[in-house]
Amino acid sequence: MTRASKYDAKAQRWTEREYADARGYLAHRARLVVELGPRLEPGDRVLDLACGDGGLGEHLRARGLVYVGADSSLPMVEAARRRLGDGTEILHGDLNELAPANPVAATTCFRAIYYARDRAAFFRHVAAFTEKKLVFDLNPRQYPLDAVRADLGRAGFDRVELRPFFAPQRVSPPAALGAVLRVAEAVGPVARLALRFRFSYLVAAARTRS
Repeated sequence: MTRASKYDAKAQRWTEREYADARGYLAHRARLVVELGPRLEPGDRVLDLACGDGGLGEHLRARGLVYVGADSSLPMVEAARRRLGDGTEILHGDLNELAPANPVAATTCFRAIYYARDRAAFFRHVAAFTEKKLVFDLNPRQYPLDAVRADLGRAGFDRVELRPFFAPQRVSPPAALGAVLRVAEAVGPVARLALRFRFSYLVAAARTRS
């Protein structure tokens, strides 16, 4: 079974099944895609690698961004096209090799960075067509931050910003708890302690020089 094929049967309503509060979770992620690192502006094009059924695309488009999705599972590509409509470009291809026809302002890669066959090579590949920033999630208990920073630097991404991301995926917390978690994301000591046990970072990698 290939990596793509194991997701084929899950394409139908992937977003709704994967996230307990899909709207809240993905809206929070979309806000950070815009705000973390160099700010994205309405009209900027965003390439979402490993886009699944395009759930994030709805929220990025709501912020005025031009969304381009890409996934290696053809049923996921078809599901994204159904979700987002004919006016949205959804590409079929592997994140290690796919490149858009034209440069994009930002590239995102969520829940999929571990599919990079060679992380440093993947970062170099993305840098070739990304003008403002690469945004991805990272489990610091799985990948040492210093090693990831080094790989980003070798790809030319010399500006790296981290933001803890405490939105639960599998449970929908009460509104009050959700608000507390989002405040805690910005509290350094609390966030660093929590990340020793669970949750992830959002990473925005950019270049300070051309």
